[in-house]
Amino acid sequence: MSRNTTSKILFYDGDCGFCNKSVQFVLKYENRSEIYFSALQSDFARDFFQQHGLPVPDMSTFYFWSEGKMHKQSTAALIVGEHFRFPFNLIQVGWLVPRFIRDALYRFVAKRRHQLSKGFCVLPTADQKARFLN
Repeated sequence: MSRNTTSKILFYDGDCGFCNKSVQFVLKYENRSEIYFSALQSDFARDFFQQHGLPVPDMSTFYFWSEGKMHKQSTAALIVGEHFRFPFNLIQVGWLVPRFIRDALYRFVAKRRHQLSKGFCVLPTADQKARFLN
């Protein structure tokens, strides 16, 4: 995959079971197969952040690159939610909540993510595997 600014890339903590389950959720409920995935620990993520002049990523943060812009925390989650099928796209009501409240809730969950789900390993299908960037 080219590293162009039109790609949609979800960056997540590859060592986190909760984060991996979130990736599986996106794969299962997205409208079209247009989102790519990269663990924050990967060479691809390191190079991508560096090449785009972005700060070193925080492992407890979910990032989503879309339309040439990096989004993080609750805003990233809501933008990813725009790609879900009904009824999961109803997450969009979250835009009604002020960002400082959404992000506080996000940080609360992020701090406890390793306790929420320990270990997780699902083998992606061949089509899904092609969407994981190393």
